[in-house]
Amino acid sequence: MDATTPYQLYELFSEYFNAGTIDLLLTLYTDDAVLVPAAGQEARGKPAIREALNGFLALKGSFQIERPSVIGSGDTALVMVKWTLNGTSPEGSPVEMAGQTSDVVKRQPEGNWLIVIDNPFGAQSA
Repeated sequence: MDATTPYQLYELFSEYFNAGTIDLLLTLYTDDAVLVPAAGQEARGKPAIREALNGFLALKGSFQIERPSVIGSGDTALVMVKWTLNGTSPEGSPVEMAGQTSDVVKRQPEGNWLIVIDNPFGAQSA
């Protein structure tokens, strides 16, 4: 499914993440997208993003988001959204994560929106 708005893009992200479907999650990114999985780290391009997201998916958690705040200009938007992820570490201990994204998304020529920069921890990941 294609996201026709930045809001729908994040609804799909949450749905695909909770379903654990990495291939569908990757359809929400441009080919040259960048993901910041932790402070000082960058995953560039879909193969690297796949590896980073698989680390989060391995927690087999419940991912929740609030309604995104979107600031747009033409075909580009800055999206900020608070999220939580509650899961289980490979050792079996509970994991609780939370943050606020500062993402850049772009409308594609076909009209769908994709993530260009995914910074799930916002300014904390600089």
